[in-house]
Amino acid sequence: MAADLKTSLVSSIEAAAAQAGLLLVSVAQTSGSSGRNTAIFQLGLPDAETLGKTLKLELTEGFDFDRPNLLPQMTAHLAAEAKRLRNPRPESYVTLGGLPVAFGEFHWPFHRSTSGADTYIVHGEIHLADSAHSNLHAKIAAAVTQTFAEIVPAMEQPYAETFVYNAVRKTIDLGQLEFLKSGNRQPVPVTTRFYSRWQEKFVFTDTDDNERLRYLLSKVYWLSGVLGASKPIWIADPRDAQYLNTTEQDLLRMAGNEAGEGLMKLEGEFAAATPALIARGAEYEAALEAALNFTKPQFNEAMRSGQANM
Repeated sequence: MAADLKTSLVSSIEAAAAQAGLLLVSVAQTSGSSGRNTAIFQLGLPDAETLGKTLKLELTEGFDFDRPNLLPQMTAHLAAEAKRLRNPRPESYVTLGGLPVAFGEFHWPFHRSTSGADTYIVHGEIHLADSAHSNLHAKIAAAVTQTFAEIVPAMEQPYAETFVYNAVRKTIDLGQLEFLKSGNRQPVPVTTRFYSRWQEKFVFTDTDDNERLRYLLSKVYWLSGVLGASKPIWIADPRDAQYLNTTEQDLLRMAGNEAGEGLMKLEGEFAAATPALIARGAEYEAALEAALNFTKPQFNEAMRSGQANM
């Protein structure tokens, strides 16, 4: 561990991690994109089954989360990450349109915009997580407005990661992020349009049971069946519940129904793809291609050939 890191921060993280069933693997210091020193914690699970999988937690070095208004959310974040680490591919998610995407290279904490705009920026990358398009990715710059930042308890990874990831997924759903072999950073605006003040919660997409069911089956097909060798994945993920504007209990209810249909095997809060679901692969491949095409710029062929008035 870095000797000059504040002992109080390390001790607090270690205690919060232990409460979530995680072990503190390592601590390092670096100079973050914000220009401030940051502390990088690697956390892992104690069992051999998940050996080698770690969670990266990056915080401003002087950050103090051990306060009544911050500690509960930090504890909840780490508890969720402990369950997510049991997924075969913990960094991977699925969009409502059916794209499996892997999140990585996020450089926390936020830094202020250098362009003069009153925003907080975090850079990262997403990769299309299927074997046929593994070289396609998007470099992103998620920009949180000052007004939105005032809603968040702290502009640090544990308090912001979920809504940033869901804003990225929503931007993909809108066809406003393109997956490329190379390219410049693409903007992901994170504004108060994603927050309901009267409900006091984040709202990204209103979905019905049919849409949630399609999402769950797509998630289990890709993350368990294709990427996870049919190993179980966490179904009751609050990050998905926020993205779909539903509850973890509702996702579990629907998974239980599909388990009864033979499309997934449910064990507690985790579900694995069955041969019956994997046999529907052509359906999910077609959805992936349609969703991927939706993110590509579309051109008016008449204008391209000069047949339209400008």
